Amino acid sequence: MNNAADTPFVQTVEFGQLKPGDHVEVVHQVTVGVQSWTVRVRGRVLRTERRPQGLHFARTPDERTYCDLIVLERSDGERTTICLDEFTQIRRI
Repeated sequence: MNNAADTPFVQTVEFGQLKPGDHVEVVHQVTVGVQSWTVRVRGRVLRTERRPQGLHFARTPDERTYCDLIVLERSDGERTTICLDEFTQIRRI
């Protein structure tokens, strides 16, 4: 996966800086089993949210985990939701 510093004139943004209407490219790595591949998605930000998730075993009742999500509208009108992780890169286009 290319580092944002390797690509000239690319402005990376933090999740908290995104606003509805921003045009972004999200680059993240998908891993299934031993295979992994890079996915790039471009679109207009419709909304961002921090959603509680129940994917982790509840060790205590007050322990919560959250996932940062971006809901994008692609150029063809398709809407997609992207769950961010620590390796996800967001670039303003």
